[in-house]
Amino acid sequence: MKIYKIALVIFLVASLIAGCGQNAPLGSKKNPIKMYFVPSMEAGKIVTSGREIANYLHEKTGYFFKVAVPTSYASVIEALGTDETDIAWLATFAYLLANEKFGAEVELTTVRNGLEKYKGQFVALAGSGIEDINDIEGKVIAFTDAASTSGYIYPSALLSKKGIKPARSLFAGGHPQAILSVYQGTADVGCTFWSPPGENGEIHDARRAVIETYPDIVDKVVIIGYTDWIPNDTVTFRKGFPEDMKIKIVDALLDFANTEEGHHVLLNLLDIDNFVRADDSDYDVVRETLQALGTDASQFIK
Repeated sequence: MKIYKIALVIFLVASLIAGCGQNAPLGSKKNPIKMYFVPSMEAGKIVTSGREIANYLHEKTGYFFKVAVPTSYASVIEALGTDETDIAWLATFAYLLANEKFGAEVELTTVRNGLEKYKGQFVALAGSGIEDINDIEGKVIAFTDAASTSGYIYPSALLSKKGIKPARSLFAGGHPQAILSVYQGTADVGCTFWSPPGENGEIHDARRAVIETYPDIVDKVVIIGYTDWIPNDTVTFRKGFPEDMKIKIVDALLDFANTEEGHHVLLNLLDIDNFVRADDSDYDVVRETLQALGTDASQFIK
């Protein structure tokens, strides 16, 4: 009986603490603004950079923030629909899914190498005889993931529009994996993201992720074509997030990107140079591409 009473007291105290946190004003220490990042790289690195961003936002706005990196893109999207998170740094198609399912609202688009957009690229082995997109007819093609904008959706739409039919397709599981599928001969063609080279000629496309392990990757795996431009990834807020707080946070992020410290942190986090203000209509071009495939975001939600 004594153990039961102790357990009951612990439960009541825990419930009281949780209740206090929920009733505390959003942005307070007991109810911080929750900011999630997708697991696009090693989680510890993302959390470190994310906390530096959160510290700056706290100094500028007075709000408290909690940073986390869930285990999957899907987890971050779902969190926007359950108020488990307030702000999410989402890739392009992940944003469309969150907007379609939960009414999430984009506020900022990232800028990389001075651009607010990027492309998908088609790659093949040098000397394979596959020199342009038309040569993909009858070949084996490696996509990244069915929910990847540059690694599947855009290249598939382009091939469909041109009436080009590969003999077979596979999903490699990621951009580096698609590159290696071509390098190692599993596929004839790979589809990944492309960003323009730096001023010194350093590559910034998907081959960069494996160049340390495979230093001849640039010579052996070459680009044979590109998709149309794709809007960059986003800083997205959950539906119903207080407008006055949103304005302060967005302004603070724009300020942060223009400081020396902020520029360094964002480059380290996701190769981000800056942000621009965004509107949902900026991403209509992706929806139109989905329509060309005869589908939409809701089909991926199912």
